[in-house]
Amino acid sequence: MINSISDLLARFSQLGAINVFCKPLAENDNSKQQIYLGGSFDVVQIFPFHGIDAIENGKNSTYKAKLEFFWIDEFIKEQASGAQLILYPQYPEVRLSGFLKGCKTAPSELMKPVTASNRKFNNGLDGRVLFFAVTKNRETLAYLAPAQSLLANEFTNKIGDYEKQGVLYNLPLHDKDSRVILLEKLAEIRNFGWQPSVKLSKTGELKPYNARNGGGYTLEALLGIVPNGRSEPDFMGWEIKGYSSDRVTLMTPEPTGGIYGESGVEVFVRRFGKPSGNDTLYFTGIHKVNNTNNSTGLTMVISGFNPAKGMIEDVNGAVELRTNSGVCAASWSFEGLLMKWNKKHAQAAYVPYKSNEIEPPAYQYASPTLMGEGTNFNLYLSALSAGLVIFDPASKVMNASTLKSKVKARSQFRMPVKQLANLYQKFGPVEF
Repeated sequence: MINSISDLLARFSQLGAINVFCKPLAENDNSKQQIYLGGSFDVVQIFPFHGIDAIENGKNSTYKAKLEFFWIDEFIKEQASGAQLILYPQYPEVRLSGFLKGCKTAPSELMKPVTASNRKFNNGLDGRVLFFAVTKNRETLAYLAPAQSLLANEFTNKIGDYEKQGVLYNLPLHDKDSRVILLEKLAEIRNFGWQPSVKLSKTGELKPYNARNGGGYTLEALLGIVPNGRSEPDFMGWEIKGYSSDRVTLMTPEPTGGIYGESGVEVFVRRFGKPSGNDTLYFTGIHKVNNTNNSTGLTMVISGFNPAKGMIEDVNGAVELRTNSGVCAASWSFEGLLMKWNKKHAQAAYVPYKSNEIEPPAYQYASPTLMGEGTNFNLYLSALSAGLVIFDPASKVMNASTLKSKVKARSQFRMPVKQLANLYQKFGPVEF
């Protein structure tokens, strides 16, 4: 048995943990009633889920998000194959379910429901503490400290030392938390002055990068972040974004529905794009919710979301581009966008930079950085509904009149820097 917080953190670190948090359990946190994780979707940003499904059931419709979930002890790590988050949009509320299935290591006896006649705490806290860790491989590890155990008592005695986020408490893995470590690293980069444009290879080597869009790549390289297409946070759980203009790109998901989803980007651009010389067709232009773009003739709408309540009312809802006759030209499902938002935006640092005007490119990074913590998908949809987040595409078909046409897809949702605070519970400039 693990008897101290230091022993538990060491075990989590050994298994690749990057973040640790916990929840003191109540009597109604059990295998039947599930584990309550919060009265908003904020907590979804903490748990790295691996797929999401919309479950249609009238007013009781939900999203179910699969977790790679493992129970651990001092020797064993064993997967609970049925673990998932259940998101209830109508409340909103998030619960953890299926966390015992197929796992002998799971603390099944300690997670049994308590009958009404045996309840001692009126469904309040009963002394058990459930610890979680998130790993760099997007796994969730769990360890349950029984009531009155040395570990549970130590946490209870130190509870005031830990930052609380909703119903969860954050436990720092290091002497310094990830925020402080990131700021110290950014200060080093700032003090270096002008940096030649580089990109980190998959093997960790710094390689010259001569295109003019290297500001973000160079910052990532200097932080030791290898570029990847997995849409995951970059540095110790923080998403890092360099910016040099008054707008930043939040995410770049490709549409999965409508004409675009059914027939592909080339068919879409040929139908809705415009010629721009050099035998190239472009699909560009700012699209805002409920406003028709005069160039493309398309209007962006959000179906299934109530902006007045800030709430999803249809789990099968979507962001759509529609023609004047109501045909869906392109769409992004809520579950697809929720996956993207969950993976990238729990904590984000937006770092300003300047670029030189000569070749090869070079960049200079400055203080302060803008740091955002605590977001959820409803905040994103609210900002999109209000026109603060825009769709600003740059897809094109090159050699359009030939049999050897080439296609470049670029679907990007962007936002003015001055409006970023609308996406986070906590946001502001931080000097480094």
